[in-house]
Amino acid sequence: MTRKQKRLSIIFGALAFLGAATGLTFYALGQKASYFYMPDDLKTANLQPGQRIRLGGLVEKGTIVRGQGTDVAFSVTDTGSSVKVRYTGILPDLFREDQGVITEGSFEADGTFKADSVLAKHDENYMPREVADSLKEKGVWQESTQ
Repeated sequence: MTRKQKRLSIIFGALAFLGAATGLTFYALGQKASYFYMPDDLKTANLQPGQRIRLGGLVEKGTIVRGQGTDVAFSVTDTGSSVKVRYTGILPDLFREDQGVITEGSFEADGTFKADSVLAKHDENYMPREVADSLKEKGVWQESTQ
């Protein structure tokens, strides 16, 4: 084998390795992706049973029901539609009615969203970007003037 052939074989081997690594990385990221939906978006979404998604909106007034232990049920709304959510765990300190929230989980057979994580806003001026953008499009969310 000549020097030129050795160099070419090393270059092609390195390119094949990088291509395989890139392909595996994109495959792994695609398996872990969870898409963001507002309650109104779910009407047209084609979701598979057990598919993980992120559901965002506002916690609907009067829907927070605390069960035994750390079980809690509430509804997430975008003022057009609402989705019932069940969560078992400790809620963020600032979780309350009419506040922005993003839940992550999947739908159960009865149509209830089973969340395994809940994220709430952290101060008066912050709302998760996706939720704020979607609510602004619907004309529901107004920026704070402070």
